[in-house]
Amino acid sequence: MITVIIPTLNEEENIASVIKFAKQNSLVSEVLVVDDKSIDNTVRIAQDNDARVITSTKIGKGASMREGVMFSKNEIIVFLDADINPYPHFTINLLTDPIIHSGAGFVKSSFNRNAGRVTELVAKPMLSIFFPDLLRFNQPLSGMIASKKSLLQQLDFRDDYGVDIGLLIDMHLIHVNISEVEIGYIENKSKPWQALGKMSKEVAQTIIIKASSSGNPHYNFEEFGVLSEIRSQMEFALNKQQETFNKLLIFDMDNTLLRGRFIDTCAERYGFKKQLMDIRSSETDSTIITKRIAKLLKGRTIDELIAIADGISIVDDTEKIITKLKKRGYVVGIISDSYDCITNHVRNKLRMDFSLSNELEFSKSVCTGEVKIPSLFVNNESSSCKHVLCKTNALQKLLEKYDIQKENSIAIGDSMNDLCMIKEAGLGIAFCSKDELLNHHADVIIRKPDFSALLNIAK
Repeated sequence: MITVIIPTLNEEENIASVIKFAKQNSLVSEVLVVDDKSIDNTVRIAQDNDARVITSTKIGKGASMREGVMFSKNEIIVFLDADINPYPHFTINLLTDPIIHSGAGFVKSSFNRNAGRVTELVAKPMLSIFFPDLLRFNQPLSGMIASKKSLLQQLDFRDDYGVDIGLLIDMHLIHVNISEVEIGYIENKSKPWQALGKMSKEVAQTIIIKASSSGNPHYNFEEFGVLSEIRSQMEFALNKQQETFNKLLIFDMDNTLLRGRFIDTCAERYGFKKQLMDIRSSETDSTIITKRIAKLLKGRTIDELIAIADGISIVDDTEKIITKLKKRGYVVGIISDSYDCITNHVRNKLRMDFSLSNELEFSKSVCTGEVKIPSLFVNNESSSCKHVLCKTNALQKLLEKYDIQKENSIAIGDSMNDLCMIKEAGLGIAFCSKDELLNHHADVIIRKPDFSALLNIAK
């Protein structure tokens, strides 16, 4: 069976048709949409069309492709671009037949359209110098490809526009049987002129870097500039088109939406429970605690961490209740002390509108142990409490973002970390909390793991 991976960034216009195209193929058993933190309706539309949606840990097509491979369940993988509509009918079969029947390990697509400007002006001239054997490929930058998971796992995925040419070069260097197939006529969006310079630079640097590391004695490279990582400091991924929302509902994640704590579950699974307890008992500075705990995750891959999260049950019927609340005009999301890779995953599963949390850093989809605390959590001159870090600050920013009155907000949590937020919101709800102070200050106490009471509270 085949997995189709579709990297996306703000592709609401065509994503539904691409998913449907993939699903109509009888050999396709899995469609993964790996989203690059879109701020349009891409994620919602993908979910509505029954694709499995994953939020990438890092901005960039290559990072999304790499993580799609990590999460895929099948050995044969097809990558499709999200901006093409329609695809030629037999595209998936044409890409996979050489792998299934002819012993190919990697298949590139060619199509009836003039090669792009970057291909003609940058890629082909540089390939003629460094990798002349690859000039036989008409469109070396094509993103519609197929390969085996076992091969893709061996390669270095560039995070940027260089990923497609980088994969082709890597497959060539490890002597994989590569095929190119003609898939027919396609029409996709041309890159604006402003993007061409960036794309050209990244493609050129990829070719040079691959050549310099190939061990070819004819290349006498001195020092090449290091590519700066593409990083977005998007403070929150909120859908700007949802202007009809006039009420806000915020969930904590650990021990609220989830029936357990993510980091504690990791501690049990990976054997660092003692270190975690030592940090919590010896430190009082919330910033230091956050940074020290993140170091315990160093070396863990994104798929390992998502698997841990998926092993923690979610309160029953939460998605159905959230759907009903959104129909009532609520924008619904998560504010959590946990990590964005996990809160984004839970957000996608429950079809929520946003998630705000600490930004766990990854390199090649492996946790570095470093974490960035979003400025949204940091005390500022308009903060309502004196804590250095507080969820209340994020609550205030969300109210400003959506132009929602504080009295039309609801916050739900279980621990002292949620206390200020629950006190500040128009309505504060303590959920299955064992903390007497939190229960004392909450307007409503829900004692059983069931959110159905919200339907009577959130009118």
